[in-house]
Amino acid sequence: MSTTTLPPTEKAAPRQAPSGGASDRVRAERRLGWILAGPAFAVMLLVTAYPIVQAVYDSLFSYRLTDPGNREFVGLGNYWVVLTDALWWQSFGVTVLITVITVAVELVLGFALALVMLKALKGLRPILRAAILLPYAIITVVSAFAWQFAFDLTSGFVNTWFAWLPGVSADTDWFGGTGTSLFVICLAEIWKTTPFISLLLLAGLAQVPDVLQEAAQVDGATWWQRMRKVTIPNMKAAIMVALLFRTLDAFRVFDSIFVMTAGANGTETVSFLAYRQTIARLEIGLGSAVSVLLFLSVVLIAFGFIKGFKVDLAQARGEK
Repeated sequence: MSTTTLPPTEKAAPRQAPSGGASDRVRAERRLGWILAGPAFAVMLLVTAYPIVQAVYDSLFSYRLTDPGNREFVGLGNYWVVLTDALWWQSFGVTVLITVITVAVELVLGFALALVMLKALKGLRPILRAAILLPYAIITVVSAFAWQFAFDLTSGFVNTWFAWLPGVSADTDWFGGTGTSLFVICLAEIWKTTPFISLLLLAGLAQVPDVLQEAAQVDGATWWQRMRKVTIPNMKAAIMVALLFRTLDAFRVFDSIFVMTAGANGTETVSFLAYRQTIARLEIGLGSAVSVLLFLSVVLIAFGFIKGFKVDLAQARGEK
């Protein structure tokens, strides 16, 4: 009697998302995210879109608030005036200088503080984190006034305390020159916003798997090798977010300049230039053109960071 051998039953292959597509879970999470954040996003878009559109519209006119009847359409003429003026390029250079210096120093200090907060004893972590984040809780204007008072020639205490340092004496006028003024401004910005960087980097450090660290240590990797090959690559998304947010914020620096120097001694930034043209001189057309150019610069910076880091945010969230 012959028997028929049935072929083994093939197990159904698990359903997978098409190549380049998103899974059902990812699509459901995105849909839920839009439902929850959609109303707030719509309100924010409405609040921010109107001023941007109004600024673009005003930048196309030669319009001075003291002479509202003499409003003339000039097209891109205001942009030509701004971009061919040496004052714009000087302000742009000062803005870039402040941004590069502050963000670079804050990234290093923020990373060090994040490591300290991560490795601190459990009982000390809340106290340590509160102490580190305290400067970020202070209003920027209040912080700027405090730093101005500290470095003031007559009422400040920096010259008295640090007279033993080379180049510092009782009659050092920190706000009397471009270099020293920018030094104080950068110092105030670094002190104020380094905690913000450290908080974002701490979140990135917490996402680095301990298994990878232990495996690298077993393989004989040094601390620096583990940092360069394991820690930093696995927190690339957090570094990009920290750099992006802080760079965009630093590029629009205004409060510290307004309080400490009011743009004197070559410390005028693009934001302060827009303020001076629009508020002080009431040149609505030229001021709007400067504001639009500042907005475009910020957009280009954000685009460059996102393209330059090439971070797969879906993979960073564990969706792939």
